[in-house]
Amino acid sequence: MPDIVSPDVRSRMMAGIRGTNTKPELTLRRALHAAGFRYRLHDRSLPGKPDIVFPRYHAVLFAHGCFWHGHDCHLFRMPSTRPDFWSEKIARNREVDRRADDELSRAGWRIGVVWECSLKGRTRRDIADVIGLCADWLRGSEQRLEIRGI
Repeated sequence: MPDIVSPDVRSRMMAGIRGTNTKPELTLRRALHAAGFRYRLHDRSLPGKPDIVFPRYHAVLFAHGCFWHGHDCHLFRMPSTRPDFWSEKIARNREVDRRADDELSRAGWRIGVVWECSLKGRTRRDIADVIGLCADWLRGSEQRLEIRGI
């Protein structure tokens, strides 16, 4: 199926998609800050440049977009235009995520992932539930946390 917009328009649209300070990330950050947690943002010295870093708890949180990270939920659908490009792109993103997780784990960091579908869409959770799960994990000793939509 051909694209419905010109290549210039598509390029401009794709360039406007942010990698940091996304809406799910900002929602998560605001709620965590309101709950009393303090953190650093996008620490370039750490593998994968985690979205939120909690040095006090030696933990990091990633706010993953379901489309860009190929999540198996209702928010992810492979585009019908250029499917080869998109499947390779998403596979690369997942490989980068896996490598960053491995490196962070080896360095002793605890890793949490909050998926976009837990914060929006028909499977979203109440933000208080998401923050409660994050808070319990941060204060606990579990190595991994993954929050998905209901």
